[in-house]
Amino acid sequence: MANVFEHANRYVNELDKMIVQESKVGFMADGKFKTKFKGAKIVNIPQIDFDGLGSYSREGGYSKGGTNFNYKSYELTKERSKQLVIDAQDADETGISSLAGKIVGEYTRTKVNPEIDAYVMSKLCGIAQQKGNTETYVADKAVELMLECINKAEAASGYTNEQMVAFVDPVMYAALMTSDKLQHSITVSEFEQGAIDLKVKCINGCAIIPVAADRMRTEYNFTETGFEANADAGFIKAIVLPKSAASLVKKVDKVDIYTPDMVQDMDAYKINFRLYYDCFVMENKKNLIFAICGE
Repeated sequence: MANVFEHANRYVNELDKMIVQESKVGFMADGKFKTKFKGAKIVNIPQIDFDGLGSYSREGGYSKGGTNFNYKSYELTKERSKQLVIDAQDADETGISSLAGKIVGEYTRTKVNPEIDAYVMSKLCGIAQQKGNTETYVADKAVELMLECINKAEAASGYTNEQMVAFVDPVMYAALMTSDKLQHSITVSEFEQGAIDLKVKCINGCAIIPVAADRMRTEYNFTETGFEANADAGFIKAIVLPKSAASLVKKVDKVDIYTPDMVQDMDAYKINFRLYYDCFVMENKKNLIFAICGE
């Protein structure tokens, strides 16, 4: 069974890659400056600041100024885990290495990514609410509200060349895609996420990312069997922000695989893994996030 353990690290890498490439918020893990972990839950995120331009003097030469580069420590608040069980007879029929990879992949697609998306959406919306950057959704004004939200985010960002991203729920997405007012404004562009380029719809250069409705609520409970919206949670129709405004930090802890010879309570393989994650927004970027909320 040596090959079982040889594949453990591959499962870690595949799970990590699938989060980046297939989660709706996976691109937030593409930061230019890499985070540094201190233990399992503490990360140092680099922050950089520059002095502005100064005058050049023929006597003194160049204006002096520094590059302030330092790390700020953050604690990941989400520590999640799961034990996946594979019956030994099923493994014998298909091969444990192949079957375990498929199960880990499917679990990531159907359980891990939706939870990460939901958590990040609720956190980003919470920041927009704290900053007073929210609008109330009105069905017959959906397109106007969306365009206004994009314009506000661009203005707050200083009209830089950085791409804007809009996460929208199915109702808002349908309103945008079927609007007569936007027939000539919707384009298709490449959107870099991890090591792949996705094709996404854009409005005025803003990438439109549709998100399932159950991931677009303002508050969630994270339980032993997954996640669910709080009974009094609000509905998020759209969130707009610059692509680099938020950072998704995640760490897939090592995957432990136990063979039937090691498992005493059943004739099965067991796969244990832990996942740490969180979403962080620097203080100077919190005012760049805008949201539309309402049923």
